[in-house]
This record gives sequence, structure tokens and C-alpha cells, in this order.
Amino acid sequence: MVERSLADRLKALGVKVGARDLPPPRPRPHRPIEAIVPGQYLATDSGQVFVVENTYPPDRQHGQTPLRGSATLHAVAQWARQPQLSELDLTRFVFLDTETTGLAGGTGTYAFLVGVGYHTEDGFRLLQLFMRDPLEESPLLEALTMAVGDREALVTFNGKAFDVPLLNTRYIANGTTSPLGDLAHLDLLPLARRLWRSRLPSRALSALETDILGVTRTHEDVPGWLIPGLYFDYLRSGDATPLAGVFYHNAMDILALAALLNHVAHLLSQPLDPDIEEGLDLVDLADLFEDLGEWETASELYARGLTCDLPPDVRESAMRRLATLQRRRGCLDGAVAVWKEAAAQQQVYACVELAKYYEHRVRDYRQAAAITRQAIETVAGANMPNYLRRRHLSELNHRLSRLQRKIARAALQDSI
Repeated sequence: MVERSLADRLKALGVKVGARDLPPPRPRPHRPIEAIVPGQYLATDSGQVFVVENTYPPDRQHGQTPLRGSATLHAVAQWARQPQLSELDLTRFVFLDTETTGLAGGTGTYAFLVGVGYHTEDGFRLLQLFMRDPLEESPLLEALTMAVGDREALVTFNGKAFDVPLLNTRYIANGTTSPLGDLAHLDLLPLARRLWRSRLPSRALSALETDILGVTRTHEDVPGWLIPGLYFDYLRSGDATPLAGVFYHNAMDILALAALLNHVAHLLSQPLDPDIEEGLDLVDLADLFEDLGEWETASELYARGLTCDLPPDVRESAMRRLATLQRRRGCLDGAVAVWKEAAAQQQVYACVELAKYYEHRVRDYRQAAAITRQAIETVAGANMPNYLRRRHLSELNHRLSRLQRKIARAALQDSI
């Protein structure tokens, strides 16, 4: 018996073999970008680029925060080590964010959507420059140069590490000069990390929108990690439908940059505002002002933070910093008060500082010895590595021996 082939058996079951009788494939949807987001084509010397433009009124808020405020940028400029920022009007700033074909950067990465925002007398203007095809990169870069114009300062979020180096590379690849190189550059990511490193688990821009600005994005938004794939899908299919969410994402990032700058400018210009109630925020703010050399402000912020509920490690660090600042400022009584409170909480360093104070300043050797014994008991019962315990005990016992000799000499002199 001849075994039937697979094709014969499929035919016997009524299954059609081959593609001859199959219906033709349905044409793929072709929805160009202008059918998805409202925009127009801008003619440049090197070709056309698609531009979406929106202007927001002067009183526009992003969440709870206005896009534009009146706070001085003096402290922000001081932190950024760019004093010229404090002398510029907000209309001289340009806010920039890119959407790219890859998140790692490199010479093979393109910025296919560039968002540019700036303040005007009429409000906040937002331009989104879109590259329909990599062949349109040159017109996009030319349009970006036109959008930046003669502005003097750039605001980004992680732009120093990613957006600006990427764009500068693309300008070089196209044989043109980047307009970004001569601008003063304020990157808000490092500042956000300083201000909210203790309280917020994430300092990503989307997290700051939620936790600081009070913004909840709509269902239109797409995660940043999906965006490169959506653009490649568009290049393959010609269907721009999924890119609506990318334009929304980019626009929200630009608005968030403007609002965040306003928020941090207010925060740093009025750090003692009673509305700042989060203890961890107060401590981080104090740490920043301490680095700026604003010791009086930092001391007040540490003191306010210590009235709040803080994690034990943060509290110990804040007390140590406050006492150090009080001593630097010549306020020794203030430092002693902090050391006493810290010693009562069994903080070894505070016992040592108090022992030094009573030994060298007050010359009360008995009190210094009593505090040193307290420190020895604290170290003996503390949960710490053995090597650290041995080192502390060696130093403390040496101190106690010296104090006991001083007590003995003082007693001998009193008896003569």
C-alpha cells in the first residue's frame, strides 16, 4: 500500500493547500502624521519638517504649579555654578527634550522628535519638530536652530548626559554647527536628586510630576522605553497612529520642565517657607544650603527638620551636621545643646564632643570623665562591627585614663 503524502491527506480533509485560492492581503493602513496630530510643514533651506505648535496662556499651571513664576533664580544659579542664570529674564531660557531611536545614545541614535518650549509675553510656546524619515534630519536640525534663536540658557532633564551630546553629534554628522554649545545649561536632574533623594524613591521626571507637581498624566501617555519601538513601527508601516501618545509624552515633559524650574526656584529662594513640612525635604534642603555656604539658613533648616519624624540614621546625621554648623558659626552653646540631646539618644560621637568640651573648654574633668564612661557603655552595648567597637573603646579608654590623671592632679593641688 502506497502511503499518501501529507498534501493528499490534507486535501481529503477538505484543507486547501497552497496560496492560490487565498484572498489577497488587506492593504496596511497608511495614516500620515498630519492625520494624527495637528501640525504643519515648515520649509527650511534643506527641506521640510513637520511642526506641531501650541501656545499656553500666561496663567497656565502644570498640576499645582504655574509654568511661570516670579521667584529669583539666584540660588539655582549659585548651585549650578552659573551666575549668569540669575541675571536672565525667563524669556531668555529655552526648554528642550528629545524622543530618540534609542535610549543608550551613540552615533547611530537619532532624535526623531524634539520638543522646544519658551516663555513669551503672551504665554508659553511649545514647538515639536518631527522627522518623518531619517532623510529629514537636516531640516529638523535647521528648524531647531531657528527655534533656539538668540536665547541664552537651556533647561533640560538629564540633558547634559543625553539630549545635548546626542544633538551635538547629529549636527556634526550633518556638517552644521549646534546652537546648544554656547548656551548656559541648567540640568534639573542633578538638582532634583539633591532636593528629594531622601524622600522619593524615584527622581525621574514622571515621578516628580506626580509627587512634587501634582500631575497625573492621561491614558494617552506612553512609557519612555516603548517610544523607540513605536517610531520604528511607524517607519515600517507608514501608520502614525501610535505616535499620538509620543507627542503627548514629549509635550508633557516640556511643560513639566517649565513647572519644575518654577518650583525649585521658589523652593531655593524661600527655603524657610513654613509650607515646607516634610522633614526629609528640610534635611536635604539644609544639606544643599550647607554646601552653598549659607550656614545660617542651613542651621535653621536642620533644626526644623529635627522637629519632624525622621528615620534614625537621617536624624543622627542631621544632628551631627547641625552641631558642626553651630560650632562653625561661633554658636558653641547651640552646638552643646545638640550634643546633649544626641548623647541622650546614645550617639557616641556626641558623647565624645561633649567630653572634649568639658575637658578643654570648661575644664570640668569629672563631668568629661562621666560622659566618657557613658560613651564606653554605649559602645559596649551597640550593634556595630567588632573592629569599630575595638577602635572606639581604645580611644575612649585612652581619653578616660587621661581624664583620671587630670582629676588626680587637680585633687592633689587642692589638698596642698
